[in-house]
Amino acid sequence: MFGKLLIAFLIVAVALAVVARTSSGHGPERTYVVRPGDTLWTIAAASYGGDPREGVWKIEQRNHLAGTLLRPGERLLLP
Repeated sequence: MFGKLLIAFLIVAVALAVVARTSSGHGPERTYVVRPGDTLWTIAAASYGGDPREGVWKIEQRNHLAGTLLRPGERLLLP
């Protein structure tokens, strides 16, 4: 009896693992168009709560920025 129950449980677990998919609970990605005078700091401070340093780091990583130079009209993905 225990063996059949264990096998049934394993089959259900494998089926759920195969059917499982990633969640899109974080919402859609946002884009930001850089305006004259914008800096990563001001964008992060306006877009994220708390310490802007973490927001600056996230923006740099998501957009593969090598430095902090931004050009007006540039589109940034905000994670």
